[in-house]
Amino acid sequence: MFGYVTPCKMELKIKDFEKFKAYYCGLCKAIKNNCGNIPRMSLNYDMTFLGILLDSLKEDTIISTREHCVVHPVQKKLFIIDNDALNYAAYCNVMLFYFKLLDNVQDDKSIKSKLSSVMLKYYLKKYFNNYKEITDFTRDKLQELYNVEKSAQKHTLDSLCHPFGELTAYLLSYTITDKVIKKHMQEFGYNLGKWIYVIDAFDDLQKDMENNKFNAISSVLNTDNLDYERFKEAIEARIEFTLLSCGRTCTYLLDKLPIKRNYDLLYNILQLGMIEKINKVFKRSVFENEKSL
Repeated sequence: MFGYVTPCKMELKIKDFEKFKAYYCGLCKAIKNNCGNIPRMSLNYDMTFLGILLDSLKEDTIISTREHCVVHPVQKKLFIIDNDALNYAAYCNVMLFYFKLLDNVQDDKSIKSKLSSVMLKYYLKKYFNNYKEITDFTRDKLQELYNVEKSAQKHTLDSLCHPFGELTAYLLSYTITDKVIKKHMQEFGYNLGKWIYVIDAFDDLQKDMENNKFNAISSVLNTDNLDYERFKEAIEARIEFTLLSCGRTCTYLLDKLPIKRNYDLLYNILQLGMIEKINKVFKRSVFENEKSL
């Protein structure tokens, strides 16, 4: 469930695009500094958004530097450094990737994921101790999600989304102490988590149906055992309504948060980036051979 929360690059101002890349590179560097080089393979856009959102609630000065890195050995890149929000996002990034690897092992018996999870656990030992409460909550919620998915036919799509929505709400609000802001962030996180869960399921729908694998949408809604094309046509409007409702709620709640900076960038991600991602997953894009950021 990674990589869906991204900016709409075509609508970004140059300053905001450079800012997003600085946060992205800063997250990569935070993973290296806190955990090690190997875990940088887990870097993803969703956790970059987490870092940007949490940092946007702060008023302290952003510290940045220009450096070379392994991926860009010739041209120096702008990094945001010594940033508490990115350090927290780095932990969430690596932890969620680790649990994703364990999920792959459980679902697909993946040898590659097994080896990667063993290697990643070595780097995470100290990290897990520092964030034991978060790690335990995440493990419990993902186990709850797994249990719900095992009996998916007894549930609605909303109830299948619930554990992941609660997990996202928890991770986004964990560092916030103000009760009012925390409540808004929890609601924001819940709707964002639901959006990620549903769009991920719809994105994988054809592949999962062809390979007879679990998919939240087909397990709950395909009661007539339709083939992929007929089923997709039957449920596409309903899924789009769910995604747009979650996205609209996130945009509404953004204005409830005391954003101190990066508002234009956050608005682009929530209002334009999420719509662009929906269109891409629904295969409505006007561009051929699109590439990610």
